[in-house]
Amino acid sequence: MRMLINVPETVVADALRGMAAAHPELAVDVENRVVMRRDAPVEGKVALVSGGGSGHEPMHGGFVGPGMLAAACPGEVFTSPVPDQMVRAAAAVDSGSGVLFVVKNYTGDVLNFEMAAELAEDEGIQVAKVLVDDDVAVTDSLYTAGRRGTGATLFVEKIAGAAAEEGQPLERVEAIARQVNASSRSFGVALSAVTTPAKGSPTFDLPPGELELGIGIHGEPGRERRPMMTSGEIADVAVQAVLDDLRPDGPVLALVNGMGATPLLELYGFNAEVQRVLAERGVPVARTLVGNYVTSLDMAGCSVTLCRLDDELLRLWDAPVETPALRWGR
Repeated sequence: MRMLINVPETVVADALRGMAAAHPELAVDVENRVVMRRDAPVEGKVALVSGGGSGHEPMHGGFVGPGMLAAACPGEVFTSPVPDQMVRAAAAVDSGSGVLFVVKNYTGDVLNFEMAAELAEDEGIQVAKVLVDDDVAVTDSLYTAGRRGTGATLFVEKIAGAAAEEGQPLERVEAIARQVNASSRSFGVALSAVTTPAKGSPTFDLPPGELELGIGIHGEPGRERRPMMTSGEIADVAVQAVLDDLRPDGPVLALVNGMGATPLLELYGFNAEVQRVLAERGVPVARTLVGNYVTSLDMAGCSVTLCRLDDELLRLWDAPVETPALRWGR
């Protein structure tokens, strides 16, 4: 096992301690596993709270800051955070304007955020929830009923976060988050298996020279396994799968995402192929983001997420943001 860790049991706590040291603008509660804006609660603003299993960094802790999340709750690796974390986070960042929980559609996350919402409301906190379920590859999987939540989580957190930063009310921030999710679709590809710290070896068997089309962010199976393909061939399959479901009739926002072990040299080359396919299909691209944002530990691979845009969503996407992993305009 080649991992830059001490022991598997402390990997999340160690990462949070390092995050706190690198980002003094954040308040990182290592013991209770909550990452917050240091200036929270921000008077008159809805607070976005998200979270999920660790191993997908920079999601979610790397998206905490002005213009995006007010707080994030990291669970153990590939394991949902517990309701106490979410309630503690909601109470810490609520200004009285309400809290929006952003939840990826995985069974543990859904159940725990539901319970946390009930507990927070018992404490007098107004809570709304949005479920992210953008993955077109499979319906129902090892971890979820329905579609999995993947790359569109970033779009929801950024765009709804911008609306919250402007002081828009909870009902409107929730509606925008739901619109972004409904307007987004994703498809992922694995070139190698993922290795968790606890196991220390690949969690599934992907022989050399093969890839998995439609993989999930925990290494869940996809649609099919094929011999290795070129970047252009992968783009043809992935983008077409998204377009067949999304059917955009105007400009889109594109995320070309790495799964953790794919270098930017390859991701930018893959983006060139994604842009080619979109141009061939007559789909205009308003904005593109390329990088490792919604990852799966050491998995080599990529995903494509597209979001249908209107003028308001594009304006909110372009609005200033200042987080460890995403920042512009401030």
